[in-house]
Amino acid sequence: MINKCAQILMCLVIWAVSFDARAAETWQDALGRMPLGTNVTVLKRDNFLKVMLPAFKSNDVVKALVFMPGATDEYNMFRRARAVLTNDNPTLLDAVLALTNQTYIKATFRRPLLLLHTDEDPLDPIVVVKDFKTASKLEAEPFVPYANYYDYDWDHIQPILTRHLHMFFSPKRLSTDSWHFYRHSFAAWNLNGWEALEAVALAGKTSFTIERNRVIFEGDTRMMTPPKTDHIWQYRE
Repeated sequence: MINKCAQILMCLVIWAVSFDARAAETWQDALGRMPLGTNVTVLKRDNFLKVMLPAFKSNDVVKALVFMPGATDEYNMFRRARAVLTNDNPTLLDAVLALTNQTYIKATFRRPLLLLHTDEDPLDPIVVVKDFKTASKLEAEPFVPYANYYDYDWDHIQPILTRHLHMFFSPKRLSTDSWHFYRHSFAAWNLNGWEALEAVALAGKTSFTIERNRVIFEGDTRMMTPPKTDHIWQYRE
């Protein structure tokens, strides 16, 4: 009996130490173990998403890597972002640090999402809950095990949400109501339904309202800070 109790106590100690180690791990630790797996040395308009999104791997800290509209605009609209990778075998962390050190893009960990953004992006989505039973259902419902959405529009995202979260999402496909939504770029592992909606809203600059078995997305017109207009980082391909 004493030996059995000692074994149980030892197991509890090992579990506690393991739990503390996971809890102490940072998002930088997690991304530092993810190789980019490419010989790319410069992150530019035609490759930064193609390189970084697939490099994001499942881990215990960060569940999604989300590129917000301000970050993608730096490359796609302003075309002034360019980041050089200096390590011989760069990791995803090296890529994120290159962006944050050499462009206007910033990284903010809003658990469990790592957001790449600029000062103009609101980091807290507007969410209105009118039916708490549906909201609870979303938190309990698993989304797809792995998502890699590269520049997807709402017409591509909406059917995925409908199919996997088992409720109605609006606007409908091919609706003019989604014309002002930004295109969605994020990679994710093991999100639940609520986390998936947050990732979609942050990537597409939208808000959402939860009603009974229904989620309504609308454009988010907030701008925290106007886009920078100087040319410190100016780069044209």
